[in-house]
Amino acid sequence: MTLPIDVARRSFLQTTGISLGSMALQSLLAREGRAAEAVSPTGPKWQGVLQPMHHTPKAKRVIWLYMAGGMTHLETFDHKPKLAELHGQAMPESITKGQQIAQLQGQKLNCFGPQHAFKQWGQSGQSISEIWPLLGSKCADEMCIVRSLHTDAINHDPAHTFMNTGSMIAGRPAMGSWLQYGLGSESDSLPGFVVMVSTGKFGQKQPIAARQWHSGFLPGEFQGVEFRGTGDPVLYVGNPKGVTSKRQRDVVDAIQSLNGLAQQRLEDPEIATRVSQYELAFRMQSSVPELMDVSKEPEHIFDLYGTKGGDGSFASNCLLARRLAERGVRFIQLYHRDWDHHGAVKEHSAGTAKEVDQGVAALITDLKQRDMLKDTIIVFGSEFGRTPMAQGNGRDHHLAGFTMWFAGGGFKPGMSYGATDEFGYHAVENRVSVHDVHATLLHLLGIDHNRFSYKFQGLDSRLTGVETANVVKELLA
Repeated sequence: MTLPIDVARRSFLQTTGISLGSMALQSLLAREGRAAEAVSPTGPKWQGVLQPMHHTPKAKRVIWLYMAGGMTHLETFDHKPKLAELHGQAMPESITKGQQIAQLQGQKLNCFGPQHAFKQWGQSGQSISEIWPLLGSKCADEMCIVRSLHTDAINHDPAHTFMNTGSMIAGRPAMGSWLQYGLGSESDSLPGFVVMVSTGKFGQKQPIAARQWHSGFLPGEFQGVEFRGTGDPVLYVGNPKGVTSKRQRDVVDAIQSLNGLAQQRLEDPEIATRVSQYELAFRMQSSVPELMDVSKEPEHIFDLYGTKGGDGSFASNCLLARRLAERGVRFIQLYHRDWDHHGAVKEHSAGTAKEVDQGVAALITDLKQRDMLKDTIIVFGSEFGRTPMAQGNGRDHHLAGFTMWFAGGGFKPGMSYGATDEFGYHAVENRVSVHDVHATLLHLLGIDHNRFSYKFQGLDSRLTGVETANVVKELLA
């Protein structure tokens, strides 16, 4: 696979000693956001070599709806009647013996039945909790529900890191950065990897560290950019009072000229990153205000999402996600920090689902009516699930079995796949790992995960790591 074409050209110019003055840099880097034809069909690496895709992609972009805090699968998408029957009784030791448990370690473990009823939704008859009235009624037949996820981390931060980067060790690139590196962006005026965070009113609010969208050992230009949901989405995106666009352009040109001289002398990739980011920042001064101005959206769109935009809510961020997708952003990640339900799981899961339900259903509906769902992957899920054992009237962290679902972008619609045991504890049927999720997403984007690597510290590093990862072909349409 190859770096975006303009990066490869820059590397060629550096190594052949050709001067990179400001005009040359601007000419090359103004197009850096354009998607390159990536990945090699024959070689394991692509650094500096432009070759065709591994295979024809079905998707162009990803919108990852990240339910931060550990969404309970047992109140949302994984119905367990047997667990309900045994509510209040001791959890069989055969289920939990030798298992990694978080805060409940050493305590008496009692079964805690599902706190909400489930219904069959859509023509596909998807089993979904009644706390998702809009998602269930409008989108069940678009959803590909996977109930057999398992992960390696039982605490929030390492679990976030593992879900985003394929490793619990901080410092590796996020998936959005990998895609930027491999495929580039279809926008030259917006970042190719955008993150937005919303916060609800229920549950504990675990922090989301910026390293979750860091580029790690990849060049810094592939790092995600966080947009704020209220006020200026990016700090200092506007010019100071009295500074015109022309004067700003003069300043940028002067800085780029100096950076070009330094790059000619030092051949430092971080200087090239700085050059590209100056150019992108200058273009964002016009593109970001236009993105955030939703005033021209028709009234029925506001009604669909349940927001006028600009209020920092999850629904508002979903509307912006659609606008970002329309403008060519490759990877959009929306965190909603409201799913850590150690107590009052019945009330809090219902409340949090209500914060999310309309926005998710609206986003899928909106993309479909614009004929964009077919090449946009929607990912919905958390870093892990919650225990089938009681923690008071809540649930603890759980890594052995949980649920995620997908829609659009080549996933099979109206499908359920995999299962946990009758307690909702272990993923037992068609088990799917986090690395399998990454491999499957890359596949739909035209990338063979086994041949998608970056040389770092003498090793060919991959998003899917060195462990076995499989494309889950049963999920593909």
